[in-house]
Amino acid sequence: MAKALKINHVALIVKDLEAACIFYEKELGLEPLPAFLFDYPTAFFKFNDQQQLHLTEWEDTHSFRGHICVQVDDINTLFFRMKALGIIDIQPWGKVRRLPDGAIQMFVRDPSGNLVEFSSDPEYPIDLKIFEDELYQEGIYVSGRNDFRGYKSKDATLYHKK
Repeated sequence: MAKALKINHVALIVKDLEAACIFYEKELGLEPLPAFLFDYPTAFFKFNDQQQLHLTEWEDTHSFRGHICVQVDDINTLFFRMKALGIIDIQPWGKVRRLPDGAIQMFVRDPSGNLVEFSSDPEYPIDLKIFEDELYQEGIYVSGRNDFRGYKSKDATLYHKK
């Protein structure tokens, strides 16, 4: 059996390619990369040496809860910037939270409505003002569905060391 090795890229559908490019380049510091000569609007960005973000403009419907998660180097600065922009979305997965592994998670909507989760390294020092903010809530998200199927553990983490 073949084995999946890693995520090479994530493709997001956007409504306005130029606005999305500005967001991912200017707000998140992603580096633009040359894309193939497709006959539709598209832009590639570099996350790191092995992973990319692909943006492509189509008139598709966006998911309410489906998202990508991006680890960031400074969750404190990003939290206050995203709050100032008014794009932190607490509807699908609740407020900004510290996960049991110590990572902070928050969700925002990009200019096209795609849901993007930002997370910190579990050991990153968090600005105490975030814990006092109205957009922060202690504990993990509780949906009220009480359906506990799936692979779960009290030792779960977003960050797997080699």
